[in-house]
Amino acid sequence: MIDIRDLTVAYDDTPVFTDVAVQFNAGKITGIIGPNGAGKSTLIKAVLGLIKSQEGTVTYNDRPFSEVQKKVAYVEQRKELDLNFPINVLDVVITGTYGQLGLFRNPGKKEKLASQEALKQVSLEEFASRQIGNLSGGQLQRVFVARTIVQEADIIIMDEPFVGIDLQSETAIMKIMKQWRDDNKTIIVVHHDLNKVSKYFDDLVIMNHGILDYGPTARVYNAQNIEQAFSSDLSDVLFEEEVGS
Repeated sequence: MIDIRDLTVAYDDTPVFTDVAVQFNAGKITGIIGPNGAGKSTLIKAVLGLIKSQEGTVTYNDRPFSEVQKKVAYVEQRKELDLNFPINVLDVVITGTYGQLGLFRNPGKKEKLASQEALKQVSLEEFASRQIGNLSGGQLQRVFVARTIVQEADIIIMDEPFVGIDLQSETAIMKIMKQWRDDNKTIIVVHHDLNKVSKYFDDLVIMNHGILDYGPTARVYNAQNIEQAFSSDLSDVLFEEEVGS
């Protein structure tokens, strides 16, 4: 379990959120939703140590999160990537094995075979030699899922993995996420499409410069919480059947 307590993050002395407390459970796919600028990506970057927090603690099974970084796989937003970097699909996946190799060891036949098998799992084995900038959005996300597979991480954190991708890729990624869940991994997904929240996530965190609510999706995803986080208009659209019944 990831346990976040009293976490405060600010940019230029302006708080993004203060005293955040939330837990992420193993064996669950947990979605994080909220309006633009609510602090969703900031939260996961603070957990990962990619940005500095002013206060608070993050632990994983009662250990400081900084001590378990090798157990973590992080898939960042596509807009943050340099797609002109001269690296092909297979080599991107192979980078997922680096954390297991230790110092002064290079990937060998075993790592290459594992990476090729991971590409098969996401139906991209024919794209192994293609430069990453020549992939569609969905194909690129599946490459990063393949990289995550070979990392053999216990914690998978994905920031907006379904933005701008095709339905086939989205379905393939969700299938693998469910496999990770069945393997008792901790899966955290920053998400934007509210229509699929109930279908995709076991647990849900709703943010708007802090945690409005979190817990099982069946309880947390309701008209009142969506109105508070987003707007009454959006809540009415999403829950019109419930309102009308």
